Amino acid sequence: MTPAQTFANALIEAHRTGQRADVSSLPLPGFAEALEIQQKVQADLGTVAGFKVARSPEGPPIMAPIAARRVVQSGAEVSVQDVLGIELEVGFEVLSVPTGDPLDHPERHFRPRVVIELVDTRMAGSDHAPLAKLADMQINAGLVVGPALDGWDGRDFGVVDAALRCGETQVIDGHATVPGGSALTNLALLCAHIGNHCGGLRAGQIVITGSLSGLKYFPAGTNVIGRIDGFGEIRCFLR
Repeated sequence: MTPAQTFANALIEAHRTGQRADVSSLPLPGFAEALEIQQKVQADLGTVAGFKVARSPEGPPIMAPIAARRVVQSGAEVSVQDVLGIELEVGFEVLSVPTGDPLDHPERHFRPRVVIELVDTRMAGSDHAPLAKLADMQINAGLVVGPALDGWDGRDFGVVDAALRCGETQVIDGHATVPGGSALTNLALLCAHIGNHCGGLRAGQIVITGSLSGLKYFPAGTNVIGRIDGFGEIRCFLR
């Protein structure tokens, strides 16, 4: 059995049982191996509902699939193992897959939506190497999908007015910047690199473009309410 398959098997078992896997004794995957592990794990999880993407200082971007079984609509209750990471983001619903430049009239192919990324690991411990996190779907644990921006004309999102409150914590309230300063650039980066990875990009999926609020973790019992001006409100309850 290859090291990538061994790592993937550990993560698949963690997904199935809800018990985090001890991968400390396993060889750390390289970048290509991490994507191979993603594909093996996602094949067990089933349908892909979208992708997350982040720029990398060198080389190809960080990207990972989002499993459809972990996607809920705004207002849903979301189960928590101990704590769950919350990130408010700009997402793009894929209306049709562009065959040319995705930034050429993006409104023809995409619909912006406010989303909350849910973040958790399937690995035991707390000090995980970046490539281990990448193998573990860049620690994506699901997605809450909120309302779309009506009448979008294709303009970019760099700085937006947004708010996120988790329980008694006001995480952000005011100007917030998309990572790298351009949601459309992040979207185009995913389009340029995804290829056939985990089935490739398809209509109906959602691409998320990076946290407006940073990554903060909250326990069960937390009520989460977010907003991006123009999009509307999004919420979920951690249970």
